[in-house]
Order: sequence, then C-alpha cells, then structure tokens
Amino acid sequence: MVAYLLCCSSVGQNRFQQGTPPSSISAHTPDSVIAPEAILVTASGCGVFVKEYGKLLADDPAYAEKAVRVSELAKDPAEVLQQEDIGALDIDGGGRRVAYHPPCTLQHGQQLPEIVEGILARLGYQLTPVADRHLCCGSAGTYSITQPDLAEQLRDNKLAALNAGRPELIATANVGCQLHLQTGCEQPVRHWIELLNPKIL
Repeated sequence: MVAYLLCCSSVGQNRFQQGTPPSSISAHTPDSVIAPEAILVTASGCGVFVKEYGKLLADDPAYAEKAVRVSELAKDPAEVLQQEDIGALDIDGGGRRVAYHPPCTLQHGQQLPEIVEGILARLGYQLTPVADRHLCCGSAGTYSITQPDLAEQLRDNKLAALNAGRPELIATANVGCQLHLQTGCEQPVRHWIELLNPKIL
C-alpha cells in the first residue's frame, strides 16, 4: 500500500474549468511508479468527486484517459471490506453502542446505502436507531461556511436524532460531517474506520 496526501480538488471544482486537473490524477495512473489495484478514498465527499473525474475531464486530451482510469479505481474502504472476511481481523466491538450518520456523499452520491452499518454490525458493534437517517447533517461541502445558520440548524436536528438512542459515540464516513457534527456536541464523533481499532476509542 502507498499513501498519498493529495487534495482531490472537490472544494475548488472551478479548477477543472481552468484546465488544471488535480495532482492526484498523475499520481495514481498506470505510468506512475506503482500502478494500484484500487484507490481507497477515506472521505466520502472526496470519493464521490474522484469517481467523477472521468466525466469532468472527458474533453481534456491530456488527462481524459487517465481520469477515467482513476475513477474506475476509486473505492470507499467499505466497498473493499464488505467483500472480505473481516472476522480474520479479530476485532470485537463488544456491543458498544454506536450511532452512525451516513453522509449524503456516500448513501446518495456513491449509492452505497447501509454499507458501513453492515460492516460495523459484523464487527460486534450495536448500532442505535437513528430517525431520518437520509437527511443531511448540514456540512454539505462548503455549506457550513457559506450558510452557517441553516447548517447549524441541520446539524442540531441531526445530533438530536443521533443521540436519541443514547450511543457511546457517533461515527460517520466523511471528515466534513465528522468535524461539523463535533462542533455541536461533547459526544465523540469518529470516522468509522477508527472503529477497526477499538483500543484507540
């Protein structure tokens, strides 16, 4: 595995219109030092955007083919773990109560509803019921910055639903949602991938 600390450029989408493709395209294509079997994108907001590279750069003669390749390789970690024997990881959630918020970019954008919940349940975590789980938490990319009042209202509504089941912690799959939710509660908000190591929780 090779880790890259590269921005996907989802926040500055106008860069594509200016003819400046993100550096992540060159870093992850077959002519790189290492040709990957998959590109894991841990933030679902970035993942949904990376999967659109092929469409966004379809008319760019220098990057169209590379962009398609990157889009095809891009996967959320849950897509990989769902197909694996995670029992071999020897992880025991111990029935710890977790309220999970599925980001809009994962359940709607990437069309991967309930994928993380299934993994957490298999790992031994107890998922608490969450009403209106399909609704946005208010982060919505830059929405929490450009529309702070509405974003805060959406956040508070989401936190009320998440905390209704008295969880020990809240988990999500997007760093934007994670940071936004954490600003409104003392309850720990984690990226769900952290739950693969219960000792750090």
